[in-house]
Order: sequence, then structure tokens, then C-alpha cells
Amino acid sequence: MERRVPVLHLEGVTRDEFLQRIYPQRKPVVLKGIDLGTCTTKWTVDYLSQVGGNKEVKIHVSAVPQMDFISKNFVYRTLPFDKFIQRAAEKKHSTYFISEDEKYYLRSLGEDPRKVMDNFLIQVTGKKRVVLFSPRDAQYLYLSGTKSEVLNLDNPDLSKYPLFFKARRFECVLEAGDVLFIPALWFHNVISEEFGVGVNVFWKHLSSECYDKTDTYGNKDPTAASRAIQILDRALKTLDELPEEYRDFYARRMVLRIQDKAFSSNYE
Repeated sequence: MERRVPVLHLEGVTRDEFLQRIYPQRKPVVLKGIDLGTCTTKWTVDYLSQVGGNKEVKIHVSAVPQMDFISKNFVYRTLPFDKFIQRAAEKKHSTYFISEDEKYYLRSLGEDPRKVMDNFLIQVTGKKRVVLFSPRDAQYLYLSGTKSEVLNLDNPDLSKYPLFFKARRFECVLEAGDVLFIPALWFHNVISEEFGVGVNVFWKHLSSECYDKTDTYGNKDPTAASRAIQILDRALKTLDELPEEYRDFYARRMVLRIQDKAFSSNYE
């Protein structure tokens, strides 16, 4: 049975309350009633088209709403920003790249695509459905790099991904004006239920010494984690020198030692 948990919604949380009571728990939470200014009503299609102008942007174009960043079920195309906004707001397109109901995604207007950091996902306009998984459930998500191979979360192929049902699924719907706190390392899947604009704000959770000094935008793993992964890769390569039976035995011993070291009782 799939385990589903609604993300906690909190109304009118102050900065101090968030930092002292919510942030240390390291769990997603939807903050409601935050004063975002006039953007929730002002950022219409016409307004964004006007202020964004015709600067060309690179966008993802897919025939389906769920973009797969492993198999790459999308193509990159370039459009003037104002044309992109107008097309993205359409349900059917008279002009298109793939099909009249193709979907568009613009990852960022800025040059700061951060990843391995804490994050506020601010839903300025529109509505999104967000599904999140704890890093504690990584062993059930069939990862390829940092992304899950399980694309259809609502109807997963359990014959191909039999352990996926063990993952605890946190979910919420973001309305205009909602702010979702996504702690670093949490896996998340976002589906737009209607045209909308979201803004991400990232910041470093760990001390600056933990990050690669050349990693301006926080795209890389913390330096200690990178070293550990490199050491593990070398160890696994060393095991290849053994016959299969020995390789299997010592690999299992390594897994048990890693589990014993990594899984702290108070992390849940």
C-alpha cells in the first residue's frame, strides 16, 4: 500500500517562528498568508509579456505534462520571452513545435540554477501539484544520478519498480500566494495544473566550508560527500578483482556498514 502524507500547511508564520520552530525539523511545509506584494495579481500574461520583452529564452517542449529528465522526452527550442508566455498560457496551440497540445517549461530567467540547497518554491500565480520524497527513501526511488526513473507517480509500474510502494509520498497543491519550503536533498516532482509562474529562492543550509569554493551556485554535492562517493567508486572497482561469489559477499558487508553509519534514529 502506497503511503501518502499531506504536507503540513501553516498560516501566517513569522520569520522567527519559521527559523526557530519549523526550519530545524527539515521537512517540507506550505506557508500560507505570506505577504508577496502585488505580484500575485499583477503578473498576468499581458503584463509578463510586456515587461519580459522579446529576449530569446531556451525552453523545454514536451508532448506530455510529465517531463522525464533521464530519458529526455522533450526537446529544447528557443522563443522570444513574450511569445513563450503567450503560448504557455494556451490550452491548444495554432503554432507549435511538436503538437497542438504540447507543454512548455522555462527553468529560469536568471543565471543561477542551484540544486543542492534549501529552497522556497513561491507560487506567484497558477496552481501546482507537488509530490516529495524524503532522502531517507532514496533506496526505493530507483535513482539514476539524482533523479528517479519512476516518472508516473500516480500509476507506477510496480513490476519494474517493486520497491517504490515503500516510499512515503508527501504531497500538496500550491495555490497562488503559497510558499513551499523544500529542504535540501528532498526529491520533488511538480506538475502544473494550470498556467502559472513560480519563483525559487535558494540558500546554503551548511556552513560555507562544506561546499566546493568553485561551486558558486551550489550545483555540486558538499565536498565531503563528493570525496566519499569517489572513495566508494574506487572500492567497488577494487571488488571487481574478486570472483562473483566473493564480490557479492563483500559488497553486502559494505552495504550493511553504510546503513549502520548513515541511518540516525532522530532523522525521521
